[in-house]
Amino acid sequence: MVALRLKTSTEPQPDFLHLPWTTPLDKWPEEFAVRLPRGRHRHVVRFIEHEGSYFALKELTPELANREFELLTFLKDEGLPVVDLVGVAHERLDEDGEPLDSVLITRHLTYSLPYLHLFAAQGGEGLHEQLIDALTVLLVRIHLAGLFWGDCSLGNALFRRDAGNLVAYLVDTETGERHAQLSDGQRQHDLEIAKDNMAGGLFELEALGKLGEGVDPIAVIDLLQIRYNELWTELTRTDMVGADEQWRIRDRLQRLNDLGFDTAEMELVERNGAQVVMFRPAIVEEGHHKRKLSTLTGIDAEENQARRLLDAMRGYGMFLTEEAGRPLPEAVVAYRWLTERYEPTITAVPEAQRGKLVDAEIYHQVLDHLWFLSEEAGRDIGLADATASYVKTVLTRLPDERTLLTSDDEIELI
Repeated sequence: MVALRLKTSTEPQPDFLHLPWTTPLDKWPEEFAVRLPRGRHRHVVRFIEHEGSYFALKELTPELANREFELLTFLKDEGLPVVDLVGVAHERLDEDGEPLDSVLITRHLTYSLPYLHLFAAQGGEGLHEQLIDALTVLLVRIHLAGLFWGDCSLGNALFRRDAGNLVAYLVDTETGERHAQLSDGQRQHDLEIAKDNMAGGLFELEALGKLGEGVDPIAVIDLLQIRYNELWTELTRTDMVGADEQWRIRDRLQRLNDLGFDTAEMELVERNGAQVVMFRPAIVEEGHHKRKLSTLTGIDAEENQARRLLDAMRGYGMFLTEEAGRPLPEAVVAYRWLTERYEPTITAVPEAQRGKLVDAEIYHQVLDHLWFLSEEAGRDIGLADATASYVKTVLTRLPDERTLLTSDDEIELI
């Protein structure tokens, strides 16, 4: 017997009724097991595969399952990077009629990478700073939303590539607490937990010889504190500028947009006989470039990928404007870039290779490859030739990151 509470989803998903709900999760048959990256959990976690999709199942009390269901729903509604919630299995009974814990079901995050893989990957020098930046942005964003995480760590997040950077996704909220607003003390306490957890993970990697040459765990922890304070201050401080200093307002707005945030709230007040602009960013949601790219082209990308693609689109727009002898509407430029540059590039990638990375990341890397080849040749190589070279010399050597399978040792560590 089982009662399934499933979220409405646009993606196809099974009804899960075929699963052995009368058996405790840690005793499920091996035929249901799939080895995928996961963080440390206080509860039993298993992965299953169904028609090419992967799902994570976590066994916990009905109260905790319902709380995590609500928290994941809240964070997703806030536009935060979290795993997709599928549902909860309640009212489970074993073969003798004894009650079993509930099971929370989430969809596995495709193209996600655990921190262990990133540290161990070839050419991962300097990656620890990107990991810290990604985790910092995630922690600040959930704090702005009023969530006390309670267990922030490298192992409780998954990472996706984002145009040369990384973006962190929250995968575990079982210790989370939702508040209308976090106090400074709550934020600092959550940050201290993150620093302690991260130190443990880094020293563990160091003991295994996987940390990377020249990486100092203590320096990395200090960097987390510094980056967090810098980002929090930039996003929440109040500026007072003269009414005639509009350039300073535009400069502040641009810095916030570059961080991936929208604003803003401005108020004109009188101070000491002069008009002063009180400027405080009102954080709406991250993803300024991501939303614009999606609106113009329908392409779904991470923030930095979207920024890079928009830059490429604007560059192509300058060429089109020169060709036409007049400025073209943004919608026209977007359509022509999409159909004349982006789609032909992605289509030129063999199907067997295309799934290794998301399309937006492939296009970003092709642009990097085009620049490298053109710089080396002293002339413009052309996008088509650069794409063919990228597929042959770069993409074929990359691992498939759509769904990264892990070894038993990696699962135990992370």
